[in-house]
Amino acid sequence: MISEKIKKGNLLIAEPSILMDPSFNRAIILLTSHDEEGSVGFILNKPSRYLLKDLVIELDADFRVFHGGPVENDNLYFIHNIPHLIPDSIQIDKDLYWGGNYQAVVSYLNQGMIKKNEIRFFLGYSGWTEDQLEMEIKQKTWLVMENNYPNIFNIKDASGWKEKLLEMGGDYRFWANSPEDPTMN
Repeated sequence: MISEKIKKGNLLIAEPSILMDPSFNRAIILLTSHDEEGSVGFILNKPSRYLLKDLVIELDADFRVFHGGPVENDNLYFIHNIPHLIPDSIQIDKDLYWGGNYQAVVSYLNQGMIKKNEIRFFLGYSGWTEDQLEMEIKQKTWLVMENNYPNIFNIKDASGWKEKLLEMGGDYRFWANSPEDPTMN
């Protein structure tokens, strides 16, 4: 369901109008923070070529790392649903948390106590300055939706974007089935 009010925990679905933007083409973003100073979120459906063990030497975890966005994309971030294991986490929504004690994450990953459907790692994040996100929504760059996924960690690629557009119907059905690069059609 499309929402009028922006709040942390919402999903931002890229409108077809930004198909040519390499960072946000067909993106689904989880908004982790939204206040008078700006907004922060992570792209859920753009896997990178890296596994966590490629980036963090002390880990032997084969968790896929995702592109979180174009800001600070040399930094590693994570969201999860296991605050009982990761102290100092910031609650995003019902059962979703952002960050927390990194050493606890390393320890539990090395012990095999964290599963792939409980955490997601990102290189970089998506960020907006004060009122920038509201302006982009008015320009029809983003659809704001409630997060109705039972587990967002099951979103793996751009097919999630297509599914969301098909759910909305109407003209969105046309865009959902268009090629990733419409100039190649």
